[in-house]
Amino acid sequence: MLLTITTTLTPATDLGFLLHKHPDRVQRFDQAAGTAHVFYPEAGEARCTAALLLEVDPVGLVRTRARRTPDFSLGQYVNDRPYAASSLLASAMAGVFRTAMRGRCEARPELAAAPIPLEITLPALPCPGGVAGAERFFAPLGWRVAAAPVPLDERFPGWGDSRYVTLTLTGEMRLADALNQLYVLIPALDDAKHYWLAPDEVDKLLRSGEGWLAEHPHRTAIVRRYLADRRFLVRTALSRLADADGLPEDALDPVEVEEEPPAKEEATAETDAAPPVPLAERRAEAVLAVLREEDARRVIDLGCGSGKLLGRMVRDDSFTRITGVDVSHRAVEMAERRLRRDVQPRGDAERLEVFQGALTYADPRFHDHDAAVLMEVVEHVDPPRLTALENVVFGDAHPRVVVVTTPNAEHNVRYEGLAPGAMRHPDHRFEWTRTEFRAWADRVAAAHGYTVRYLPVGDDDPEVGPPTQMGVFTR
Repeated sequence: MLLTITTTLTPATDLGFLLHKHPDRVQRFDQAAGTAHVFYPEAGEARCTAALLLEVDPVGLVRTRARRTPDFSLGQYVNDRPYAASSLLASAMAGVFRTAMRGRCEARPELAAAPIPLEITLPALPCPGGVAGAERFFAPLGWRVAAAPVPLDERFPGWGDSRYVTLTLTGEMRLADALNQLYVLIPALDDAKHYWLAPDEVDKLLRSGEGWLAEHPHRTAIVRRYLADRRFLVRTALSRLADADGLPEDALDPVEVEEEPPAKEEATAETDAAPPVPLAERRAEAVLAVLREEDARRVIDLGCGSGKLLGRMVRDDSFTRITGVDVSHRAVEMAERRLRRDVQPRGDAERLEVFQGALTYADPRFHDHDAAVLMEVVEHVDPPRLTALENVVFGDAHPRVVVVTTPNAEHNVRYEGLAPGAMRHPDHRFEWTRTEFRAWADRVAAAHGYTVRYLPVGDDDPEVGPPTQMGVFTR
């Protein structure tokens, strides 16, 4: 099976830096089911193409499979696995392009953070929905999709088309984003996995889907197919997506979700009960309530992400100056796209500013705000750098109010599918208990002349506390 990645950036051979694979070398990587080769069919200043070729050993694949199919043993050896893009190719990508998928490139950091022109081709991609299925999954991500059905047999046109398409994607995108999208969508389209799905598969999905999956119009279908329709894993993934991104828990594709009907005695309760409000929505409302209570008119959202809290503030006339900051260039772009939709009907652009910035470095643009918000931000900061963040936010910027929310680690035992000791998000550097959070907040408040009060966010469990803990710092 084959994947090619082409760029026309100048110089195009910088693709080698991004992939961490030299254009002048052919490299080989052993995989559980075969061998992956990376080579460059073309490598010029104007155009460069990298190819990942995976040679699958059908016998080796059978030996490594956890499940056998004795009822059709020939099918274990005669199948499309050596030729069609599948989870085997996705696994090879994760092993061969691991650093590129994480968006790291010490030699060209500015290039790794920026969109570049890309053309990606998969000669044989399983796609049960045909051309329309490929459009459905890739077009909402900003790709121009060209998909040609592969005939069952070119010698016999009357036989019709197979379930495979030759797919070409073109557009401008960060290479890391493109690779992560392929890592999720290739097995989702194939609707199969070559390995047993452990609970950590949800973490892999959320990590690779960060920044795009939650807002994809067909996220439910993608999650279901990526997780091989394992109901428990699917529900866990959708729940965590909803909590992290403010999606309604019932925002599922109704045509594709096949729920078991409720028992007769439960039918009325199920019908009449209001859908639960996702934790992310409750968190945002709690933050806004504090800001209004403190009469904060000029607010800066530090670590604004895709701008969901900013969008809520834009729609509230009590906020006269709204600023969003994020260290991620991609997040800033997403926020700007979102806020253009929110601002245009109201003509409120003059109240709003969004820019890229690091919270561990003093920045004069952080000054002159009544309040600063750190909503689910501190847990993403490496502990050795927390002191720098404290000095920037509480010391240099020094707003009248600082609102901090962070997960309550004690509540994690209430999350189904979350392994003991695991954290809610793969990018979290730590998660504090209530005692640990209060010790940190009390110390920071005393050092910078604030007082702090604590509020629960979400249902306050009598044993393990609320899912989110909030500290309100005032001076």
